Amino acid sequence: MRIGITYDLRDDYIAAGFGEEETVEFDCQETIQAIEKALDGLGYETDRIGNIKHLATRLAKGDRWDMVFNIAEGLAGFSREAQVPALLEAYNIPYTFSDPLVLCLTLDKAMAKRIVQQLGIPTPDFFVAEEITDLATVNLPFPLFVKPVAEGTSKGITEASKIINRNDLLSMCTRSLLEYRQPVLIETFLPGREFTVVFWEQEKRRRPLV
Repeated sequence: MRIGITYDLRDDYIAAGFGEEETVEFDCQETIQAIEKALDGLGYETDRIGNIKHLATRLAKGDRWDMVFNIAEGLAGFSREAQVPALLEAYNIPYTFSDPLVLCLTLDKAMAKRIVQQLGIPTPDFFVAEEITDLATVNLPFPLFVKPVAEGTSKGITEASKIINRNDLLSMCTRSLLEYRQPVLIETFLPGREFTVVFWEQEKRRRPLV
């Protein structure tokens, strides 16, 4: 079984002139080597593909795989994480992890929260500011928490993201809107610890990776 591996290599983007924070979500050589070694150890034939542009070039040349192990993040747009799966679906090539719909929805935190609310699952009250003038209509109690609406890996989040007054709200939202060029998610602040939980889907059952 031939397994392709799609990913965004941080060194490639740094070499192309992108900054440290722009590439913080991307992977290092050691990660790709570890995935490749694990798949090889299971008896699969592996093929490093790389990012979506490399994938598109390979597909146009006629290359195909029995399955693609996808950890590509994408570079631009709210649909960036969904681009590789969508392209693979167009060629009827199976891939690992979430489909384009899930990836688009979960990257847009505000839209994800709306879906969660509709399902009756508690989530902090929130407001989406698309421009500075929107802040005049924010009617949430302090403290608040501010972050870009469609980023991951804590991009755009610092100690200043916890907001305790209107001046801080204006300052942090202005900075985020200018730097990340996307709406800002403003949420009621929730204290406590944060956990990341990973699940592996197999035979229509979800099992935690241990």
